[in-house]
Amino acid sequence: MRYTEPKERSAELLRLALAHMGRHEAAFNPVTFTLWYEHAAGINARLSAALEALLAQRTPIDNAVALRLVREHVTPADEAAMQRIGTELQRVMGGIAHSASQAGDRASQFGAQLSGLSAALLSSDAGGLGPQLQDVLTGTAEMKTSAETLQRRVEAGQSEITQLRSELDRARCEAVLDPLTGVLNRKGFDAALQALIARPPEAGRVHSLVMLDIDHFKKVNDSHGHVMGDRVIQGVGAVLRSSIVAERHAAARYGGEEFAILLRDSAPEDAERLADVVRLRTKAMKIRHRTTQDVLFTVTISGGVTAWQPGDDAASLIGRADAALYASKRAGRDRVSCG
Repeated sequence: MRYTEPKERSAELLRLALAHMGRHEAAFNPVTFTLWYEHAAGINARLSAALEALLAQRTPIDNAVALRLVREHVTPADEAAMQRIGTELQRVMGGIAHSASQAGDRASQFGAQLSGLSAALLSSDAGGLGPQLQDVLTGTAEMKTSAETLQRRVEAGQSEITQLRSELDRARCEAVLDPLTGVLNRKGFDAALQALIARPPEAGRVHSLVMLDIDHFKKVNDSHGHVMGDRVIQGVGAVLRSSIVAERHAAARYGGEEFAILLRDSAPEDAERLADVVRLRTKAMKIRHRTTQDVLFTVTISGGVTAWQPGDDAASLIGRADAALYASKRAGRDRVSCG
């Protein structure tokens, strides 16, 4: 992991980074924050050297410069670290916004008190203090304006960070979803499978894998075209999404016309039962002509089910499920086998 500082040290670095950010033109966002955090932490000598050279030349550190420095000198951090840093940044900025708001309120109260005092003194024999009191009032007003400006800037930074994190979450989600079916793509499946294998099941529960394959799919493409083939794949994806409701279960498009279901910490019989539900719902699906609505054909799938065993890796688990799937194919298709 790139960022290994303990919580107390990272909090100190966060504040140092924010102090740097406040002195330059670049916006308050994760890119700029990463730049100043690594500089403050002293963990990126090349970045610090490039940054100090620009500062010596009085080059403004604006958004474009910050982005270029990060791209050239910062190796992408691991996702967990970036999530931790982003969360901590948002927390600290929230604290600063609150402090700025309190400072503005206190300045406003203090200004009101000074105004009252000034009026009282000017009405008495201490009128000679008027100019000094006016200076204090002017300074208080400037302090309040500065606090309000800081608060607005921090709030704008918070809003930008929230939006960027939302966009990051959406991009991360899109990166692991198959756009045609709405279930996990192969990348998402691989990641989910590795996470499943990394943690043994709870007592009395099992991890299971179901592999599914659309029967005679090549014939669909050859007879009706690839557009119709995509409709069939979309239909199976819809069946999977409607059939899998438990959070510990996940469906994926493994590749082409092949799908997979991962079941974490489930009852031993859950995988076979779920696979058969998907098989029956797929068989009940009617592929109709778009214009006449006549039924053109029905779709069947074959399935193979296996359970994780101690010592299994991804290849061995997938291999057993695939073997069970092809046992279903050899036995006449439109069935689920266990292996």
